[in-house]
Order: sequence, then structure tokens, then C-alpha cells
Amino acid sequence: MSDLKINVINHPLIQHKLTLMRKETTGTKDFRELLEEISMLMAYEITRDFPLKEIEIKTPVTTCKSKVLTGKKVGVVPILRAGLGMLNGVVNMIPAARVGHVGMYRDPETLKPVEYYCKLPSDVSERTLIVVDPMLATGGSSAAALSLLKAKGAKSIILMCLVVAPEGVRVVNEEHPDVPIYTASVDECLNEHGYIVPGLGDAGDRIFGTL
Repeated sequence: MSDLKINVINHPLIQHKLTLMRKETTGTKDFRELLEEISMLMAYEITRDFPLKEIEIKTPVTTCKSKVLTGKKVGVVPILRAGLGMLNGVVNMIPAARVGHVGMYRDPETLKPVEYYCKLPSDVSERTLIVVDPMLATGGSSAAALSLLKAKGAKSIILMCLVVAPEGVRVVNEEHPDVPIYTASVDECLNEHGYIVPGLGDAGDRIFGTL
């Protein structure tokens, strides 16, 4: 897998919580809460290199120079529906972020991703967009969503996924080499049904209790 361009976040808290999420016995409430917690921790990591600038402020004691974020504003774009499970975690860490939504489904005959919804901030070209989706399996929907965002004017995009399959990473690497991918785990492979192995099942169903 040395050919994959991907950033794996190995923080112990993330790995511990991911293990709990993988368990078949973990219920909807706990699964949803764990995903939000991991999303907060991942947001902390992927923003590590965001640029800062110094400004002068007044504390209750004196004036001083202190640092604030600079550079591009941030947008968070969940891929519906499972991406909604990661949204609050990221927004909790970046409250000023604008939120867009992209809906994709896989055509049962062609197996190609089809857009059914897209609503974005009007200034996407001026923002760093963090696209969130728990699972990167075949890569088709994610790659299509990234193409859609670029067509709408996005120039700076990060893809953040909980668990990925090597097959999906290769698709996104090939179609969008400029988009960095962050994940908590690169799993083994896809099975014959397109599920990530060992994975954690259908993330959307487990988030919303529609098993």
C-alpha cells in the first residue's frame, strides 16, 4: 500500500474509539456519539498546519500580541447521508465554518454515482472545504463529489474519512491528486458487495438506526 497517497491519523484516542465503533454490538446512540468525538479529534489534527497571524489584544492585565487563524475561510461539506454524522464534530472545532451539502447515490444499473442535491456557500472559491464521509469504499461517490465541488469553483479541498479501502483511495488519488485524504484507518479491501473489510458495516444505517 506504499503507493497510496493518504494521511493516517494514529492518535490513541481515535484508534480506541474506532475500535468501539467497529463492534457489532455498539448501538446507534453510542455509534453516533463516538463518530462525533472522532470527527472532533480528526479536525484538530487536519488543521494542524493552518496558517496563523499575530494581532494585538487587551487582556484584563495588559496588552499583548497573540495568534489567530489567517488564510482561507473554512467550509464543511458532508456527503449525504452518512457524512452528516461527522458534521457536528468538525463544526464544534471550527464554529465559524460555513456548511454545504452534497447528495450522491449509486445508479443500480450503471453503478455510477448520480448527484441529487447540492447546496454550497456562495464563496466556495475563497474557502478551504473539508469534505466529510465516514467511508471511502469504491471511491466513486467521493470522486464525483470532489469533481462537482471543483466545477462549482472550489480550489482548496480536504477529504476526511473515518475508514477507507485501498481501492477507493487509489480512485481519488488518480482523479484528484491535489486533494489530500485523511483517515483513521486504511482497511484491508472491499468484499464482493462493495463493503470495506473489516470495516464497520453501513455507516449511514448505524448512524441513523435504519438497519
